[in-house]
Amino acid sequence: MTHSIRRQVLVTGGGRRLGAAICEAFARAGWTVWCHYRASKAQALTLSETLRAQGWDVQAVEADITQEAGRQALIAQVTALAPLDCVVNNASAFEPDTGLDFDVDAAQRQLGVNLIAPLSFARLLARQAGADEQADRCAIHILDQKVYNLNPDYFSYTVSKLALERAVALQAQALGPGVRVCGVAPGILFESGPQTGDNFLRASRANLLRRPIDPADVARSCVFLAETRSITGTTLSVDNGQHLVPLPRDIMFVVDELLQADNNSNAASSPSSP
Repeated sequence: MTHSIRRQVLVTGGGRRLGAAICEAFARAGWTVWCHYRASKAQALTLSETLRAQGWDVQAVEADITQEAGRQALIAQVTALAPLDCVVNNASAFEPDTGLDFDVDAAQRQLGVNLIAPLSFARLLARQAGADEQADRCAIHILDQKVYNLNPDYFSYTVSKLALERAVALQAQALGPGVRVCGVAPGILFESGPQTGDNFLRASRANLLRRPIDPADVARSCVFLAETRSITGTTLSVDNGQHLVPLPRDIMFVVDELLQADNNSNAASSPSSP
């Protein structure tokens, strides 16, 4: 059956990968879910239609959240009938660069999506018109275990996530008591960029538990934070302990070097042709 509107959540970048898992977890917990997308229209529509067919209340909504006007319009759309109770800032920009060669425009894009947009959505959640001041509202920022396990790869991305991690406590102070602010820091969940399947299989086990991280665990952690009224100003690491395994470079590059070493070793040990 279709659930009546009780609590509403907006998940940015909700059409695919972790965002889709978060949308599904909130839907199954009985929330009304707004699945935001920009480029992943087909995935967002398919996800929302699939979950609605199972009786859950999920709507796909398109918006360009790189500009404040787009963010304000999105909040106005999803709060037209009822206030918003939670926003999960999952949308992100992830581009390779270094501290020596980063492109200024690309760095500003990543800062805009990864830092400014989440900060803006949290304050818009606090400012929404007609919201019950006694209601429990929560902004959840999706971070990255890299903020606790620094290496210089993906420099601009890492800087943006570092700033957002620090902002969790700062926004909790600034927006309380009306809005709680929390963070979730997952480890490697999916293949990204130029990463190969073999690389991901190894990289996904480079953690204390030696197994891949289940995206559903990260999604359920978001629901837990949204529904636990006593938690604010803190970040939950959901990474199988990956942040406690220090590496000199991003895990993808470390595994590339290991795979290359394996290939060289195999080639050297193979008998030469007659």
